[in-house]
Amino acid sequence: MGDVSLGVEAWAGKTPLVEPSPPSVEPSSRRRSDDVSRPTRSRQRKPRPADPADPKNDPEPDHEAIARKILLDALTGQARSRKELADKLEKKEVPAALATQLLDRFEEVGLIDDEAFAKAWIASRQPGKGLARRALAQELRRKGIDDDVARDALDEIDPDDEREAGRRMVRRKLRSLERFDDQTKTRRLVGMLARKGYGAGVAYSIVREELALADDDGTGGLVSESDL
Repeated sequence: MGDVSLGVEAWAGKTPLVEPSPPSVEPSSRRRSDDVSRPTRSRQRKPRPADPADPKNDPEPDHEAIARKILLDALTGQARSRKELADKLEKKEVPAALATQLLDRFEEVGLIDDEAFAKAWIASRQPGKGLARRALAQELRRKGIDDDVARDALDEIDPDDEREAGRRMVRRKLRSLERFDDQTKTRRLVGMLARKGYGAGVAYSIVREELALADDDGTGGLVSESDL
């Protein structure tokens, strides 16, 4: 209830009646627009520093040093032919001109030697695997050895050593063929020698000699392949 005296005075003309103004209220739309205009702070992760050891961060990688390391790693522990090493460089996308330059340099200092590689390959595969000249020639060709280089290395094989390697293989195989007749043994043994690179004449000769030396006095219990 308002003040009565004020109303009477106003009616009597003494004091004008003035109504108090309501408190001003800021429009909500304005407040919202002001809030939107204010920048908000967001947390951003700082970028991680680049790893200098990562080759991707090297703006100018040393292709020659990389290619040289590929060659040295490949030659660690065993010899390689030039073609094998060239294939590795190509697989690693080493530029062809740089690859040729490094391969030539490695040959000059004796780190690549296809002639020595061919001889070492024959020395390990001929007695160990019993391979004959023909099979060894095929393997050297796959290794990228020049035919003339391979031929010179193969010419050093002693025919007697090659024949003896074949005889050893036949003796080992005969132990698993004791229950078969000579015809079956001959067929299987000659086939085995042929796969090892022996010619038909040499293979048959070796098999006949070994069968003659084998202790097959009796024929009881022997079977042929047709009986299986």
